[in-house]
Amino acid sequence: MSQLTRKAIVQSFIKLLNEMPLDKITVKDIVDDCGVNRGTFYYYYQDVYALLEEIFATETQVSLTAMNGYTDWLEGFLHSLSFVQENKKAIYHVYNSVDRVFLEKYLYRVVGDLMVQVVHGQTADLAPREEDVQIVAGLYTHALVGIMLDWLQNGMRDNLESKARRLDYLMADSIRQALARSNPRFDTASQ
Repeated sequence: MSQLTRKAIVQSFIKLLNEMPLDKITVKDIVDDCGVNRGTFYYYYQDVYALLEEIFATETQVSLTAMNGYTDWLEGFLHSLSFVQENKKAIYHVYNSVDRVFLEKYLYRVVGDLMVQVVHGQTADLAPREEDVQIVAGLYTHALVGIMLDWLQNGMRDNLESKARRLDYLMADSIRQALARSNPRFDTASQ
């Protein structure tokens, strides 16, 4: 029963978030929508922001599990966008709220973990230094999250998928090229 109640609260919250800004949603709105009492809500969540944090934590885990094994950043990135695309208005309302930090943490975590996995997958035969893997993964992470945040800031008018595909075309093989220089046998920059 408790899982069903939690699920009902989460679904009501996401529904409301697709209808109105985060800072306008109250616990009363959520419990009225899903048909539970306030005490039940507070049994599971301290406040609306704790609920939001749990949703992003859950979605992070779902995305990371689903992306396990990607060696192509574009495929993984597009997959990670599924929650964002399915809940565009909700994400936009969170982004435009005072507490957009939840959204940014979610994006950096999902894209960052994806990029570390992709960089390792694309360069395993090169034996790059882990420090260099983290640098290249961080560069891509910041670029991709930056593109997503710009997209949100501009009202989600651009086609994010086509922009990601164009970036993939422009940056083809750059991960391998960068980390080919990382193998300690060939690295003259650190000598």
